Amino acid sequence: MSENKVIIVTGASSGIGEATARLFAAEGYRVVLAARRMNRLQAIAEDIRRSGGQALAVPTDVSQYESVERMVQEAIVRWGRIDILFNNAGFGRVGWLESLDPVKDVRQPLAVNLLGTIYCSQAVLPQMIEQRRGHIINMASILGLLGTPTYTVYTASKFGVRGFSQALRREVSIWGIKVSAIYPGGVSETEFAAKSGSQRRKTAISTPRWLRLTAQQVAQAVYRVAQRPKSIVVLPWMLRYTVWLNNMMPSVVDKLIENRFVRREREMSKVVEN
Repeated sequence: MSENKVIIVTGASSGIGEATARLFAAEGYRVVLAARRMNRLQAIAEDIRRSGGQALAVPTDVSQYESVERMVQEAIVRWGRIDILFNNAGFGRVGWLESLDPVKDVRQPLAVNLLGTIYCSQAVLPQMIEQRRGHIINMASILGLLGTPTYTVYTASKFGVRGFSQALRREVSIWGIKVSAIYPGGVSETEFAAKSGSQRRKTAISTPRWLRLTAQQVAQAVYRVAQRPKSIVVLPWMLRYTVWLNNMMPSVVDKLIENRFVRREREMSKVVEN
């Protein structure tokens, strides 16, 4: 039964995190909302409570272990257990690697996307091991399976999440703890595009509308995997063919991306600069 289960959702102040928190609350879960924007978290928590759900808002910076540890302890003190951790907090910067700021565009995304996932998982494990059950669901990205130009640092962080998820799954399964990784393609209705700067691409190449997901669709996939754990979930399913092509014929994909995107993007960038 979901009525007594507790889920922690990081990055819960908007987009996929908010949609996931609202969905699980509607299904009877007690939800811990974790993010840096406390005013936004409180507003969402109040909405959930007005709808008959249970929510705890905890301001959290996942890149700082002390902040993560404090959030986890508040959840345990409040509800005495942690059944699911959804590591969703993340952001990226779009641009050629040589133009990225070493701190703002490189170190900070890696700290949130990868270290944040590791820190949160590490912090909940003692409770889950004691319970002899639990489920850690990590938000990766299709870029955790496909290296993509202008997303080098974000891709590196998500490849890291992919490897971490696989290793952790094999490490903790003896305690009945499940680990899943979700790999969505482009998602609408999130703040990712605005924060990443992807709108600045001169070629305007992006995920086709018919392949784009909504935050609600991703949230529903998270809920499904929580009910029936799977190691890997690729969204939408047809992107599995793209991953297969990339793995089977990498040189062909390299040339295609070089000719269709990289050359054109760099040439158009030079024209604008001149």
